[in-house]
Amino acid sequence: MNSRVESVIRSLRAAGITSEVRVLPEKAHTAALAAEQLGVDVGAIANSLIFDAGGEPLLVMTSGRHRVDTDKVATLLGIPALARADPEFVRRHTGQAIGGVAPVGHPEPIGTLVDIELARYSEVWAAAGHPSTVFATTYAELLQITSGTAAEVGD
Repeated sequence: MNSRVESVIRSLRAAGITSEVRVLPEKAHTAALAAEQLGVDVGAIANSLIFDAGGEPLLVMTSGRHRVDTDKVATLLGIPALARADPEFVRRHTGQAIGGVAPVGHPEPIGTLVDIELARYSEVWAAAGHPSTVFATTYAELLQITSGTAAEVGD
């Protein structure tokens, strides 16, 4: 395991989450690839997307079935605009690379919205700090470990 994945595991254990990190046979840079390797519905993949909210990072956990509606989220947050973060911004704020961003294990806490669509699944899968690592969790646990806010974020 690399240091990013170890940081995620430490964060999960500190939050009381005992789910094991699973290494996928291949990197899963998309929800569809992760779902295929796990044998689950793509909607059960919790994408961790980092956005630039006026210079501050925002983590949006969304179902693999949805795209984030940036206008809807900006309105929800009362900010003029929400921009997709570039790879350098993502790495600076999470310590992780795009495609493997976990909901936890970041250098500093990041404000988080968790897609209400993920509540449809009894088990969801999230990245664990590297594009080939994931862990199983629940919607309630995602809200807990991220201190996130449930929100309708997709289109």
